[in-house]
Amino acid sequence: MLNAKTPNGVQKRSVSAAAGRQMPTPWGVFGKLMRVVLGFAFFLLAWDVLVRLLDIPPFMLPGPMKVLDAFQARGWFLLEHAAITAQETVLGFILGVFAGTLIAVAMWLFPLARRGLLPMILITQALPVFAIAPILVLWLGFGLASKIVMAVLVIFFAVTSTFYDGLRRADPGYSDLAKLYRVGRWKELIYFRFPAALSALASGIRIAAVFAPIGAIVGEWVGAKGGLAFIMLQSNARMQTDMMFAALILLALMVLTLRYTVERLTTLMVPWQVEE
Repeated sequence: MLNAKTPNGVQKRSVSAAAGRQMPTPWGVFGKLMRVVLGFAFFLLAWDVLVRLLDIPPFMLPGPMKVLDAFQARGWFLLEHAAITAQETVLGFILGVFAGTLIAVAMWLFPLARRGLLPMILITQALPVFAIAPILVLWLGFGLASKIVMAVLVIFFAVTSTFYDGLRRADPGYSDLAKLYRVGRWKELIYFRFPAALSALASGIRIAAVFAPIGAIVGEWVGAKGGLAFIMLQSNARMQTDMMFAALILLALMVLTLRYTVERLTTLMVPWQVEE
């Protein structure tokens, strides 16, 4: 009975679309990994050739070997501070996704809440993050709290906007189906709107994974006792450019790792959206 009433054959199309796609094979994952490794190797080679050909001073642009020497000399020191930034990033990411999801749900469930929340959300996005960060450090101190809140402020809008748009733009037939079965707004959300908007939520989470480290780094840049931005500031003051680049490379690896992990998790969440 339910299948007959499903609008526009949504259920049949979803099943056939999911069946028509294939999950990535181990060889496919290995191929992607090899492309990343080869791309990184080519980047290092081009970097080394550029430094040697133009005879750039190490204090302006150190070569890859200089940066590798910095890793060898102070590797544990760098990893300790990278762990601080990673902790801030992951906690900010989790809380930001949670907050963004709750706000989107509240905006769809309660139109009055949407009219009240939307201006405040837009204000948080209109203000420059470097203007907000010093206030957060003043209120919350130099520890983890100010960096986590900064990361949440940077990423929650991506989750809220995409997920709310997914809830709002779901097939109008779902509302008709909810009325047909006389279910309330909460049940319409749980049984119809939420599953239909999962793809939009996954897109917002992927975007948030890229921007989460930015919030943590901005917070550290304004004031921190540790972290990769703290190392970059200290190294810049001492003209230790090799340490700055070592911290930047660790930050890039952190972003790629988080992005890949989130990509795998969201693929499990919406398997019918597996990338080709």
